[in-house]
This record gives sequence, structure tokens and C-alpha cells, in this order.
Amino acid sequence: MKLSDLTLEELKELVKGLVDDRLRELLGDPDLGTELGEGVRARLKASLTTTERLTGEDVAEKLGLRW
Repeated sequence: MKLSDLTLEELKELVKGLVDDRLRELLGDPDLGTELGEGVRARLKASLTTTERLTGEDVAEKLGLRW
């Protein structure tokens, strides 16, 4: 199939897919596939058992970020 045979919607989908693929290549998660350490795993389990939650504003304030 030639590029000129594509409909406008097909062309948009093709370009969108190409851009998505390239962004994943450039910005992909460098930790993907890495196993969690036991300390991290324990903290994660503990955080999932509590009902205490922080808002985005709370986190930003603790990190000194402007939200």
C-alpha cells in the first residue's frame, strides 16, 4: 500500500502510532523489568494497608514544589 492510498484518518493513526513508538523509545521507563528490593517491597505493602493518603498539594509542599 502506498502512502497516497491512505485516508486522512488512516494517515493520522499511522503518524500517531509512529510518534507514540518514538516517545516510548526516548522516554521509556529505565526501571522496567527491574525487581523491587525487599525494603521497597515492604514499604509498598505497608503503604497499601493504611488508609492515610496525601494529596498532590501535600506532596508538592513537602518537596518544595510549586503546584
